[in-house]
Amino acid sequence: MSHKRVAAFAALATAAALTLTACGSGDDTADRGAPSPATTMSNAAAGDAGRSGVGNLTFLSGSAKQHGARPRTGDWATSAGAAASTPTARSWVQLSASKAGTLNPVVVNGAGFTLYRFDKDTASPSKSHCNGDCATTWPPVLVAPGGKIFADGVKKSALGVIKRDDGTHQVTIGGWPVYRFSKDARPGDTKGQGVGGTWFGVTPDGKKAGAAGAGPSEGTPAAGGAATGQKPPATSVVLFDDKNFADNGAQGLAGKGCQNVFRDNVASSLTTDGTLKIWSEADCKGKSKVVSGDVADLAAIGFDNTVSSVFFG
Repeated sequence: MSHKRVAAFAALATAAALTLTACGSGDDTADRGAPSPATTMSNAAAGDAGRSGVGNLTFLSGSAKQHGARPRTGDWATSAGAAASTPTARSWVQLSASKAGTLNPVVVNGAGFTLYRFDKDTASPSKSHCNGDCATTWPPVLVAPGGKIFADGVKKSALGVIKRDDGTHQVTIGGWPVYRFSKDARPGDTKGQGVGGTWFGVTPDGKKAGAAGAGPSEGTPAAGGAATGQKPPATSVVLFDDKNFADNGAQGLAGKGCQNVFRDNVASSLTTDGTLKIWSEADCKGKSKVVSGDVADLAAIGFDNTVSSVFFG
């Protein structure tokens, strides 16, 4: 074989390797959609605030499906019923203007899960202050280097990516880093809305979706303790010392039947996986209230700093 032919084969092999590398990285297979050159924009060339630190990203108008993304890749790798728990860099991310619960508009990902922003972050400069355990409860929306971001009803000019403290790359909207909430198990859930008074759904321009205290999120009983559609019996509950599930002191209970609270008369909110009855006195005595799902403010049902025992089953 001639030296020219060997050199030609080597060049082709190198080009193929580079193509595969550019198609994506992370834990899922990259999509094979061939975006139009007119709709792509490299991260390095964008030069906007919130787009520093990551090169070779492609921003595309439209949905992943419109661009031929393969099933079970990117955001589609998260299915209904699988709550987010581990931050995962995807080969592509879809950001869609949509409606979820009472939030309209709000941005959802490719699988339809609500995305949130954190008041303790900053947008100018873009910086995430949610790390460690926080990033487990609120997994950041990560994109792998060389990946794609699909803007479906969201302006590409509002999108960006920042480098987090751990070296991963997080998507921003309007400069604000965006996250999932680990308790949102189904598309359309908005259980993270208003948590701690600092977490809110994010709008297509990076603002807060809805308003703090603007009505219960999905699964939260309204005043009087009645929820829309009662859930199955709960097996556990977490009682928070402050309203809106603020992590300034909490205690958990699990089991069957009546369980006394370790520190009674201090709970102002609770999260639970089903329906249970809370009591004002130990050993499930006194006044009671049936709740089904999370309660962001126990004062709304007359039980602020009143829970002394819980009945499961």
